[in-house]
Amino acid sequence: MAAIAGDDKLAAGVLLAATLVAMVWANIGHSYETFWHTELAITIADHGIALDLEHWVNDALMTLFFFVVGLEVKRELAMGELTDRSRASVPVVAAIAGLALPALLFLLVNPSGDEAQAWGVVVSTDTAFVLGALALVGPKRGARLRVFVLTLAVADDIGALAIIAVFYTDDLDLRALALGAVGLAVIWQLRRLEVWRGVTYFLVAAATWLAFFESGVHPTLAGVLIALILPVYPPRRAEVEHAGEVTRAFRQSPNSDYARSAQLAVVKAVSVNERLLRLYRPYTSYLVVPIFALANAGIVVGGGAIGQALGSPLTWGIVLALVVGKLVGIAGATALVVRTRWGVLPPGLSLGHVLGGAALAGIGFTISLFIVELAVDDAAAANDARIGVLVAAILSTALAWAIFRIDERLNPPVADAGTHLLRPVDPERDHVRGPVDAPLTLVEYGDFECPFCSKATGSMWEVRAHFGDSLRYVFRHLPKDDEHPHARFAAEAAEAAAEQGRFWELHDQLFRHSDALTEEDVYDYAEDLGLDMDRFESELRHGALASRVEDDRLDAATSDLAVTPTFYVGRTHGEMALHTWPFDAASLIRALEALRH
Repeated sequence: MAAIAGDDKLAAGVLLAATLVAMVWANIGHSYETFWHTELAITIADHGIALDLEHWVNDALMTLFFFVVGLEVKRELAMGELTDRSRASVPVVAAIAGLALPALLFLLVNPSGDEAQAWGVVVSTDTAFVLGALALVGPKRGARLRVFVLTLAVADDIGALAIIAVFYTDDLDLRALALGAVGLAVIWQLRRLEVWRGVTYFLVAAATWLAFFESGVHPTLAGVLIALILPVYPPRRAEVEHAGEVTRAFRQSPNSDYARSAQLAVVKAVSVNERLLRLYRPYTSYLVVPIFALANAGIVVGGGAIGQALGSPLTWGIVLALVVGKLVGIAGATALVVRTRWGVLPPGLSLGHVLGGAALAGIGFTISLFIVELAVDDAAAANDARIGVLVAAILSTALAWAIFRIDERLNPPVADAGTHLLRPVDPERDHVRGPVDAPLTLVEYGDFECPFCSKATGSMWEVRAHFGDSLRYVFRHLPKDDEHPHARFAAEAAEAAAEQGRFWELHDQLFRHSDALTEEDVYDYAEDLGLDMDRFESELRHGALASRVEDDRLDAATSDLAVTPTFYVGRTHGEMALHTWPFDAASLIRALEALRH
């Protein structure tokens, strides 16, 4: 989590630096306007495109940004948080309210005229800036909040992209739009035929972008639609095995044919979505979006510009909508959904944390500035709008910081968050060994690749033999990804076995072979147990299993659990207390026996 927070801070820092450079540059002479309004033409024979540099950034370079946004949306819809209605209901409803209420507040301040067209400026949340700000001002144990905010931001992106497509499209050229649709169909067909050459996709994508550009639909939407066409899936076992076979053949007989075959086999084993996200996300975070900020965040503050902005309904409409509308819309919708029991917040995520996250959602920035260029033609009014976006970002960050600090004072974090079990045992959710109504409960957070967990598994047999039907034993996942590269896949495999009612059989097998947990090994263990392998592989390819494992890991992170195994002991209908070292059978038996009296 520290590495993720570091990446968030770095991306937000680069974006902030670009913004500050743009603001300083825009207020020194006229070179800023002159540079970004320099025309650049690309012509072939009698045909070509001539745009100034600002529009090349906004219309062409930002297509890559929206392409990456589309890839992230597709991944969340297919494999991520948005696949599970119960998990996604709260952030999705909150995102919808966070789109609608800001737009209504903006239109209350700017009900008519040219300014009213800028209502789309206030609907979006800047994911990069928000996650960076969350890493800086958020609560200490913010793993759950980060997931909530990220899910909300993805749902927010879907709404913002739809708004751009529907409400900020110029006069349509249906013939050009039809050509764009043909381009999308060709990309779909290339995907269906499993064409893997990137240059082929690039050429078709470029032609599709050009068709959208000529159609009047904003060309960046071509990037989104192309991303939504591309497939996303976990690696298929057959393709992984084939890649291994071809790689072994190359190792035995290194030549160009085998090298090419091995390269293609490895590439085919991973979905296009995953490969392109890994390839392009750093470019969008550290290059494309900062260049966009450099081209669009040049806010003029001299010559009475600040005074004009402070007297402009456009500026105050944006500030009110982003700072108040996002906060009230997201937090209010979340509270309503939780109170009506239509959805629930996961353990460790309080309404106080949601309130702070909702305040941060008022940082609109990237897409807000993008829509300013689409919605506001007058240069002075556009400057007022940019000032409003920037002021809203500053106020939202300060407000979130205050909310988090007040929440910490009213609800001070427990010195040792893991002293008691965060998520109560639920027989409908948890894997339980022994009678579900047994008077005593033992919960373990473990890692299938951890040698200490493997030894503790032997102790469990002694503990269970001692207590018999008086004990129920619960296992939860805490894969240590940095130390144990196969642990997460093993945990997901155990969950796949659980779908066939065989969790404990595979659980035992995995711990017996904790030093041999490659995917091939795990599939062999599953096959030895007589599992339906087609169903087993299908379950592994479904995002719900990964979410189930990640849920346990997030519970552990929220409780500051860093060691495996970690045990909790307690009466079944009471609190579960952390059991400190040692973890041998005799110590666990003594701790549980003490609870009988």
